[in-house]
Amino acid sequence: MPVRKPPATASINSRASNGHARPDDRLALLDQAFFAGHRAVGQKEVMQVVWLYEHAIDFDVLRRFYRNLGYGMLGRRIERSPLPFARYRWVLDRGPADIDFAESARPRAELSDWADERSQLPTDPEWGPGYHLAVQPLSDGSTAVSLVASHYVLDGIGLVVALVDALQGSTRDLGYAPPRSRTRLRAVVQDLRQTVRDAPEIARALAVAPKLVRLGRSDSAQSSVPQPVALPGGGDDEPFITPGISFAIDIDDWDARAEALGGTSNTLVAGLAAKLGEHMGHRHGDDGAVTVQLVMSDRPEGDARAIAVSFARVHVDPMQVTTDLRDVRVAIKQALKTLRETPHESSHLSALTPFTPKWAWKRAVDQAFADPDRPVICSNLGDIGKMVNRIDGTDAEYCYARGIRQYITRQRFDRIGGQIQLLSYRIPGRIVFTFLAYRPGGENTKPALRELAARTLAEFDLTGQIE
Repeated sequence: MPVRKPPATASINSRASNGHARPDDRLALLDQAFFAGHRAVGQKEVMQVVWLYEHAIDFDVLRRFYRNLGYGMLGRRIERSPLPFARYRWVLDRGPADIDFAESARPRAELSDWADERSQLPTDPEWGPGYHLAVQPLSDGSTAVSLVASHYVLDGIGLVVALVDALQGSTRDLGYAPPRSRTRLRAVVQDLRQTVRDAPEIARALAVAPKLVRLGRSDSAQSSVPQPVALPGGGDDEPFITPGISFAIDIDDWDARAEALGGTSNTLVAGLAAKLGEHMGHRHGDDGAVTVQLVMSDRPEGDARAIAVSFARVHVDPMQVTTDLRDVRVAIKQALKTLRETPHESSHLSALTPFTPKWAWKRAVDQAFADPDRPVICSNLGDIGKMVNRIDGTDAEYCYARGIRQYITRQRFDRIGGQIQLLSYRIPGRIVFTFLAYRPGGENTKPALRELAARTLAEFDLTGQIE
């Protein structure tokens, strides 16, 4: 499961600062679709990084890092066109003026709860702020730092690049205009002209749309969408935070186990995801396999897209992964080959993104979430280096990252059949995982997930530091 990661010095190429034409400030069509679709169903997704320092933090360095974040890819937000069918654009947004410092300490045992609370505080990719940073002293003398960023501004590898740029002091002029810098008339004229220029591509999409819609309906008719599962005492429609934990494993132990099983670090990640999926009831009735959806980075150096990923799916026999990873390795290799050679059918319709009505977005997102395969989402960021663990110039004793949904309810989780996400990345000495999961009718608590993680690691003859 190779992850294409840009160099740590990756940045946005901009010619605006030397007097030449501004770069294209329009959102990529996938970025606009991701934002518009989730807005249609009232859902928001964010990314969160939490650092734990058990020694004194250099707050001057931390503040400099925070200021620098506003001069990279996080320093922007989305501005919609006055035309309902035009492309959205990026505009400048330097973020909140300062770090949110807590006034009093909290017990160390409440670190996870504090991180959950921070993950649900608003971020707004359209009106701002698109991210926020907070510092929380803990009663044992340690200090926690949380960064929460809108997923509609950046994806995982994009956030790694933004963090490294900020830590290195590599501020960037993205060439974006300030918010609302265009008059309404000028915006209408510019966006209408651009839509006319895009007309040939739009026409090609319209030509293939009926065929793809028919194929989609045929596939839907053959699929069985998971039915809601009633929780004891009934579900509720109050916002619910997906239970999540993190764990870290010694990198030498991890690599040695992957080799012993005939795989690689990446195939062992997929095997672990499948085994967790088995324990969460995600095996298929026909062959007992677990579907693992691999999130692959497509971000080359200089790429300004918010979402630069593609997806590959593999069906994994969870009964074999603890003793032999060779079949998983072959399956992943074939899935990636197919991904390279066969563009997803949605790419043919991307030009229609600006014309898609809200009801169509809502239907598409609901269908995507109610996936009959009930895949385990597996995001492997690969080796991200040591700098992201040094936001004050020194190594944090612990660090983890995750993607999490805001404002989702138990009822929605029950309707879509639950959720499993496994995110991993390598830093010097450790491989770190974040495991988020919800099972309709199950024991959806952090202690239950910790027990499950420990038991699953033991099946691979591994142990880890579980938080």
